[in-house]
Amino acid sequence: MLFNKLNLNPKLLRGIAERGYTEMTDVQEQTLAKTLKGMDAAVQSQTGTGKTAAFLVTLFENMLNGETPERRKALIIVPTRELAVQIEGEARLLNRYIGFTIGCFYGGVGYDAQQMLLKKGVDIAIGTPGRLLDLSEKGHLKLKDVGCLVIDEADRLLDMGFLPDIKKLLQKMAPPHVRQSMLFGATLNRVSRKIAADYLNRPVLIELTPEQLTVDTITQEIYHVKSHIKANLLVGILQKEKPRNALIFVNMRHSAFKLAKKLDLNGFRCRHLSGDLPQVKRQRIIDDFMAGKFPFLVATDVAARGLHIDGLEMVINYDLPQDSENYVHRIGRTARAGNSGKAVSFACEKFSENLYGIENLIGMRIPEKTAGVEMFATDRSLEFELKHRAQRPWSGRSKPSPGLHRDSRHNAKPGAKWGPNAAVTV
Repeated sequence: MLFNKLNLNPKLLRGIAERGYTEMTDVQEQTLAKTLKGMDAAVQSQTGTGKTAAFLVTLFENMLNGETPERRKALIIVPTRELAVQIEGEARLLNRYIGFTIGCFYGGVGYDAQQMLLKKGVDIAIGTPGRLLDLSEKGHLKLKDVGCLVIDEADRLLDMGFLPDIKKLLQKMAPPHVRQSMLFGATLNRVSRKIAADYLNRPVLIELTPEQLTVDTITQEIYHVKSHIKANLLVGILQKEKPRNALIFVNMRHSAFKLAKKLDLNGFRCRHLSGDLPQVKRQRIIDDFMAGKFPFLVATDVAARGLHIDGLEMVINYDLPQDSENYVHRIGRTARAGNSGKAVSFACEKFSENLYGIENLIGMRIPEKTAGVEMFATDRSLEFELKHRAQRPWSGRSKPSPGLHRDSRHNAKPGAKWGPNAAVTV
């Protein structure tokens, strides 16, 4: 069904058309059929199927038809700053001819600008639980004014330990029957369903592909490879397949920095994204990656959660995730909105034990690929490292004896001189 067949406000339809939305996806069609009538909904649909547009169109249309100003306020709760910023961007595109005030609220930045924005008045607030709760407790965010509520990526919010904050936020709002609420997630577990039952008003349950957590348009494959040659295989795959862009996942933030540097030294323009980077820098890296200023991004799960990247060709699990559901979220970054994509995973001795849980969750065996010798490329970063070490000047007062390890200096007897004839204890 086409968006222009819906009986929507002309200003909203114009924004939808300019955004490039034409035909509705399954989740959009099924959700809008209920939510445009004012019904609450709990929606399970895999990543990349168009959930964001489903709830934004609902919010805009129902707010435009609102009877009182108090009921015009909308709140969207999300798990990460990155997702908040991306939803804000989508909302601003649809808002082009409407004129609502949209605000984004998350931690890691100062309060002043966010407080000033709330003081002026915000129609649609998008934010993370912790910052929203802080602003509410300080009296800046009036949760009783919320007439439209969206809880996005509810499964991830719960995984990240936000359940207490979410309950506090919901308890501060008007009762469910005087607001419209929507809850979305790639999976709806027992806790998500309990939240929907307790805090939504008789929600309709919409489950799309409940047994299939990965989309058919993602080509999945896995290589069994030793840790010390994973980088060689990664470089070889990138050289052979020449993806236009790729998002590469690792499990630890120090690994993200090291791998991005290694790829850069091998001639692949690359940056890294991890939770310890300042928020301003993280957002700039995300914006540049999405704008195509560099083609490869190495990231951890926390940093990359919620990234919506149009046209991402490949996801690479350099490290298999320890949380099986993170595999679904990772590979869901590609093959979005009906496009195709590829997900390549490495199973090394450190993380191969995670494979059983992943395959059990997705209900399939990931096709195994054998990496022949021709698949492995030379890791040029090692040449740079050896050259750098050779050129690094010795920082001590005198060079150690060629016949002694530099650490043996710490074992010298008191009063002994450092040199070829120095006495050392072994």
